[in-house]
Amino acid sequence: MMLVPRRKFDLFDDFFNDDDFFSRKQPSLMKTDIREKKDKYLIDVDLPGFEKENIKLSLNDGYLEISAKVEKEDNSDEEKMVRQERFYGECSRSFYVGDEIKEEDINAEFKNGILKIEIPKKEEKKLPETKQIEIK
Repeated sequence: MMLVPRRKFDLFDDFFNDDDFFSRKQPSLMKTDIREKKDKYLIDVDLPGFEKENIKLSLNDGYLEISAKVEKEDNSDEEKMVRQERFYGECSRSFYVGDEIKEEDINAEFKNGILKIEIPKKEEKKLPETKQIEIK
């Protein structure tokens, strides 16, 4: 009895269609949307499968750093992994938000696998006007 559908075997096609080796896709971790409103920026980061306790936000030298990790499930010795596509480990991203932003200015919420971050816009400091000196 055949349980696997029959397909044509072609070593060349199988080799060059290998998704893991020749794929030019971007990693699917931490896909991010950034929207701008009149007075703030809204950042949505996809983190499916992550727990709130394993997500960290920090602000260093004007950069908002987002890091998250997923612990690998402990499988028994009786199971053999046939294919593994789910991510286990750590990932991080950072975004420049400016030196004038402070930790207390940032609001974040994690719900349904999406980290929502709200950052207020700060007014840019205007440089003093340069006065020209007449050359005689």
